Amino acid sequence: MIFGDVPVAEAEGLILAHSVRLPGGAFKKGRVLSAEDIEALLAAKIETVSGARLEPDDVGEDEAAQAVARAVAGPGLTLGDAFTGRCNIFAEGHGLAAIDDARVDRLNLLDEAMTLGTVAPHALVEAGQMVATVKVIPFAASRAVVDRCVEIAADGGPMLGLAPLRARTVGLIQTRLPGTRESVLDSTTGAVATRLAQLDGALAAEVRCAHSRAEVAEAVDQLHGRGCDIILIAGASAIVDRRDVVPAAVVEAGGAIDHFGMPVDPGNLLLLARLGETRVLGLPGCARSLKLNGFDWVLQRIFAGVEVTASDIMRMGAGGLLMEIPSRPLPRNRASPRSAAREGEAVAPAAPPRIAAVVLAAGQSRRMGALNKLLIEVDGEPMVRRVASAALASKTAPVVVVTGHEAERVQAALAGLDVTYAHNPDYAEGMSSSLQCGVDALDPARAPEIDGTVVCLGDMPRTSADLIDRLIAGFNPLEGRAIGVPTYRGKRGNPVLWAARFFAEIRNLSGDVGARHLIGDHADAIYEVESPDHSVTIDVDTPEALDALRPAAAR
Repeated sequence: MIFGDVPVAEAEGLILAHSVRLPGGAFKKGRVLSAEDIEALLAAKIETVSGARLEPDDVGEDEAAQAVARAVAGPGLTLGDAFTGRCNIFAEGHGLAAIDDARVDRLNLLDEAMTLGTVAPHALVEAGQMVATVKVIPFAASRAVVDRCVEIAADGGPMLGLAPLRARTVGLIQTRLPGTRESVLDSTTGAVATRLAQLDGALAAEVRCAHSRAEVAEAVDQLHGRGCDIILIAGASAIVDRRDVVPAAVVEAGGAIDHFGMPVDPGNLLLLARLGETRVLGLPGCARSLKLNGFDWVLQRIFAGVEVTASDIMRMGAGGLLMEIPSRPLPRNRASPRSAAREGEAVAPAAPPRIAAVVLAAGQSRRMGALNKLLIEVDGEPMVRRVASAALASKTAPVVVVTGHEAERVQAALAGLDVTYAHNPDYAEGMSSSLQCGVDALDPARAPEIDGTVVCLGDMPRTSADLIDRLIAGFNPLEGRAIGVPTYRGKRGNPVLWAARFFAEIRNLSGDVGARHLIGDHADAIYEVESPDHSVTIDVDTPEALDALRPAAAR
C-alpha cells in the first residue's frame, strides 16, 4: 500500500486518510475520491490531501476483514457486514463461546495489520451477542497476510464457535444440621432455580436430608435413579476436605471424586465428582447467593456439553478473583448494553443495533397536481408500497408509516404489509411534523431497545433494502458513526439513519425541510455509504420527475 500526501490534481482514486472539510460539508476519512470530488477540492483551493492507494497484492480492508472473519467463525456463529475494515461475529444462540485462544494469539502475532478480538473463552453469550470482531488496522492488508490468517484458522478444528446450552435434568440435595432454618434452604432453592433458568434449565427434583454420610448417599442414589444428569449438593456445613461428609457420601453411593477446590474466589470450596454419566457438584457456600462465583463457570460448561476436568479447574486462577465484582441479578454478559448506556456507562455493543424504519407518507403532493404521488404505480406497484416493502425486506424493525393526507387511501395501498401506522394530524405544517410523529412512535418509553431509525421518504420508489442494510452495517455511535447518509458521486441523498440520541433534536424541528440542517450541525457524527446508482437522489415531486423515472424503469 502506498501512503502519503498527494497533490489534489493527482488524487482521483485515493482513499482519504483524514476527513477534509469543505464549505458545503466534508469528505470523510476512507472516502475514495472521484473526479467530482477532485473538482470540489480544487474549487475549495485545497492543494494536497493525505491518503492511500492499494497495490496489486493488497486486499481492501473490508474484503480482508470479511475473508478472515469467514475463516475463523465456526459452528453457531454468523457474520455481520464488513464496514470500515471491521467485521463482527455474532452468536446464533444461547451458549458458551468456544475460543481457541492459542490460535487467536498466533493470528494477532502475525502482522500488525490484522487483529482479532474475542470475548473470554467459555463466556456465556446470548443469541445475537457479539462474540468476536476482526479489524484491519490500515486501509488494506497484504494478500500474504490474509492467506496466512486463513491458514491459521484452518489449522485444527473450528477456531471460534458456540457450544449451545443443552437440556439437563437437575436434582438438588440440601442437608440440615440442628438449628438449620427451612427459610435458608428455601432461599438456596430459589437461587439454584434462578441460575438454572439463566441456562434455559429447570430444577427437576429436590431432596432435603440430615448432614450425614448415609443420608446424603441415599439421596444421591435416589436422584441418580430418577435419571438426573446433574446432582447439586448444598451442605449445611462447608466441605473442608475430600474425605468430608459430602464427598464421602458420593463415594459411598458409587461415585468418584474428580477434584476438590478451585483457584476462584468466591467458589474455592467446590467439589467436582461423577456417578456414571451423572455429574455431581458439591456447592461452595457462595452458591446460595446470585453473585458470580466459580460454581457458575463449572455449571455453565456442563450445560454446554463442555468437558470439565481437574486440570481445567486448576487453570481457572488467572481472572479467578471475583471478589470485587458487584452483585447483579443476572450474570454480566446477560445485562443489557442499552440499559447500561442509558445510565451513562460506556459500553461496547454486544449485539447488532436494533434499527427501526420510519416511512414518511403524509404529504399533500401539491407539486404533482391533482394526483397523490404516493399512490402512483411504479413498476405496477404504488410508490409508497415499494418504499415500505424495501424497509420490511431490510434488517429494520419495526417499520412505522406516518400518514396524513388521504391516510385511508395510503393505508389501503399498504394492505397486507406488516407495518404500524402513526397518523400526523398536523401534516400540512410540513415534513418536520411528520418526522416528529414517526420519532414519537419510537419513544424510548414504548420502545426502549431502539438504537436508531432509518427515515425513508415515501416518494423515493427506488429505495432498496440492500442500501438500508449497508447503512445499518456502518452504524456504530461508539466509533463516531451515528448518522448514516447515502451518497452518489459525492451528492448526498436518502434514506438517512439517525441514532436515537438525536430524537430529542428532531422533536424540536419545524418547517418542511426535515432534519437536513441537523446533518450540518453534527458533521463529526456522519458516515457516508456510496450507492451504486443515483436511486438515493431520486424523489418524485412533479409530473416531470415521474416521466423521467418511468423511462428509466423501462430500460
